[in-house]
Amino acid sequence: MRFVVAGAGAWGTAFAVHLVRLGHAVVLVPRRPEQARALAAARENDEYLPGVALPAGVELAGDLTAAAAGAAAVLLACPAQSLRETAALAGSAPWLISLAKGLEAGTHARPSEVIAAARPGARVAALSGPTNAMGVARADPSAMVLAAERCDAELTALQMALSGPALRVYASEDLPGVEYGGCLKNIYAIAAGCCDGLRLGDNTKAALLTRALAEMVRVGGSLGARTETFYGLSGFGDLVATCYGGWSRNREFGQRIGEGRPVAELLAGRRTVVEGYRTTEAFAALVRERGIEAPILTETRALLFAGKPPAAALDSLMRRGLRRE
Repeated sequence: MRFVVAGAGAWGTAFAVHLVRLGHAVVLVPRRPEQARALAAARENDEYLPGVALPAGVELAGDLTAAAAGAAAVLLACPAQSLRETAALAGSAPWLISLAKGLEAGTHARPSEVIAAARPGARVAALSGPTNAMGVARADPSAMVLAAERCDAELTALQMALSGPALRVYASEDLPGVEYGGCLKNIYAIAAGCCDGLRLGDNTKAALLTRALAEMVRVGGSLGARTETFYGLSGFGDLVATCYGGWSRNREFGQRIGEGRPVAELLAGRRTVVEGYRTTEAFAALVRERGIEAPILTETRALLFAGKPPAAALDSLMRRGLRRE
């Protein structure tokens, strides 16, 4: 198949490398023209994925609309807040596949909903799971979930095309569940990082992750997702990977907050996006509107947007009324 990858951060670059390894024709379209020129000259993304050479089969382009002509699918590897703009440029490709893991600020829309609004008529899917860019680029054995509104022959063909010896792709019809899992785990990874920054140990972090999973199930179920999805790769799997992975931007961001660094200082001048930051604000508003109980999410919002100290947020969670598990 011919694939276009929109966005040349670590994840977009890694997935382009993966697709070429499987024998597909791949066009990688960076968001900035100067980045496209630099990648074409160096054949390595030293800004976001240093040490990984771009195979000869990865073509670079600067015009997403032109590149998407004749493509079987466009994979959108851009931040959630840039998804609407990027999807609108994706030309006539029949499939648009989101790699984003965040809700759109203001609308609280899932990535697939944003894409569908920007490109009416295109089929939309989401690819999610416990994978980090370097692991995929190195061909470490990994697994993901490809979700769409229905599992039919077209989705099965994409599932097979994306799968290979180093990446096993499962299919799902629970598009909301797969996307909500990918969004929520970034919020809980910030909280887990705070535990690391406070040096609270394994007891605390294990308790947090266990209750975070319970909260993820409750929030996602209340928003129309299937409970069982959160016990799979895009829920529990991604939660564990992101909360423990040394590579996790969200966990590292939370760790620095736990160590006492101001949020504004950590965000200033960042080259990479911490998806969980804006997603926390969006999800907090969403659960408040719907009357959904989400104490970990609520406390994470308080420390990110109201200046609540991490230790005080943890104390609030520990002093909540006792209940049955």
